[in-house]
Amino acid sequence: MFAVIKTGGRQYRVTADDLLQVGRIAGEPGDIIELGQVLAVGEGADVTFGTPVVEGATVAAEVVEHGRGKKVIAFKKRRRQNSRRKRGYRDLLTTVRISEILVGGAKPSKKAAPKKAEAESKKASAKAEVAEGVNDDVSLISGVGPALKKKLEEAGITSLKQIAELKKADADKLDEDLSLGGRIERDEWVAQAKELLAGKPPRAKVDQAAAAEDK
Repeated sequence: MFAVIKTGGRQYRVTADDLLQVGRIAGEPGDIIELGQVLAVGEGADVTFGTPVVEGATVAAEVVEHGRGKKVIAFKKRRRQNSRRKRGYRDLLTTVRISEILVGGAKPSKKAAPKKAEAESKKASAKAEVAEGVNDDVSLISGVGPALKKKLEEAGITSLKQIAELKKADADKLDEDLSLGGRIERDEWVAQAKELLAGKPPRAKVDQAAAAEDK
């Protein structure tokens, strides 16, 4: 059986166990979501078309991971005006695996995958550190402002502990995904995060205090 679904302004022909990338959908990896905009459903030559959607038909899918698409560059230049502008954009995407195609108002038979014990342990550890008085805010890192903090949250980085535990390969990948131009290594984010978790003041504040003493 196949179905034609609409999500993120695009249409996809899907069957069970298909793996595809769609526009960003709310949900954590392992969650089961229902895609209700089913435009057509059927098997072989027996196809039911919706007006515009098929009544009672849904497609159940499992969230695999969240990511971002390839960078699209928009370059604009005004001739003889000494004016040029270059901007980059990357789509927010979600990879899903089609679990089953449902008709007649049926509900998904597959349940969400249980959360990993390791993830729960990390969350509990982070909460314990905050309870002990550690300000676990990534914006305390020198050079991380509100806009960059939002980008990190979209990439799943919400705490200093996560940054402190980044391996070099993971840090390089994060830097590339967010188009940071090597800032993670250059500004020593991992070292800064470890210092902050240890209770040391942010480096920017240390620099300001040193400048005050020089005066």
